[in-house]
Amino acid sequence: MAILLAASFVFMPKNNMSEFGMEEAQANGILGEKENTIDVLVLGDSESYSAITPMQIWKDAGYTAYVCGTSAQSLNYTSVLLRRAFEKQQPKVVILETNAIYRKISSNQAVGTELANYFSVFQYHNRWKSLGLHDFTGKAKFTWTDDYKGYRYRTKVDPARQKEYMKPTDKVAEIPALNIQYVREMKQFCDENGSRLVLVSTPSTVNWNFQRHNGIQKLANDIGCEYIDLNLMNDRIQIDWSKDTRDKGDHLNHFGAVKVSRFLSEYLKETGLLTDHREDPAYAKWNDSLKKYETIVEKA
Repeated sequence: MAILLAASFVFMPKNNMSEFGMEEAQANGILGEKENTIDVLVLGDSESYSAITPMQIWKDAGYTAYVCGTSAQSLNYTSVLLRRAFEKQQPKVVILETNAIYRKISSNQAVGTELANYFSVFQYHNRWKSLGLHDFTGKAKFTWTDDYKGYRYRTKVDPARQKEYMKPTDKVAEIPALNIQYVREMKQFCDENGSRLVLVSTPSTVNWNFQRHNGIQKLANDIGCEYIDLNLMNDRIQIDWSKDTRDKGDHLNHFGAVKVSRFLSEYLKETGLLTDHREDPAYAKWNDSLKKYETIVEKA
């Protein structure tokens, strides 16, 4: 045990930038945010970081959101990111994008993630070639954050062929039992930490259907959790599948993400849980990030 702890101290990246060896640097950019300044934590796979742009939420409502989304994220890693974020933050709302809930997890994956969470040497053992003196003597100082707050900006347009994908049915897509347990534990964790867990299905013609909607609705009912399926709300979201997807309906592009994020801004206002920080000097860096963000998106 002592050897594992010592090795983990050495191999753990001493900063949260990719050049220091940090895995999933954009998602872990939240570690560089000022303590207790994040209002909304977003978790999930690539659907989350493609569909939700925190800078739009900041612009519209003055709420701070961060997307800890990663490609093909499975719930065992979602659970790690949730707890890691809460080490420095106390978000009042946690959004879990639901596509990850259907991603199967093997028992080996689950055990491996738990080991890596407690003993980072299992995750970062390949860093041995790049270890320096500071890795043996220095403490971790996470100083970097992403100006896009975890969002991946993409403007490519590749229209979806299938647009009538939410055909009503009573069939229910089964969620793996282990995944249900992970979501239950996340709900309990959020409850214990004064946060509201909200399940959100972002628009996707490739990944979503009514069977999956029914499965998530049943889960939400069982655990006492709010569920928002944006695939059934296009009268409000107004996704145009000829323009708002970058890969034939699999993921939204920036134009679709703006629409989803505007809706979420209004939803978050309606909760009455959050405070508009736009005029607060303590959040001035968010306005700086917004300027950088708008410089890029205005060219789209």
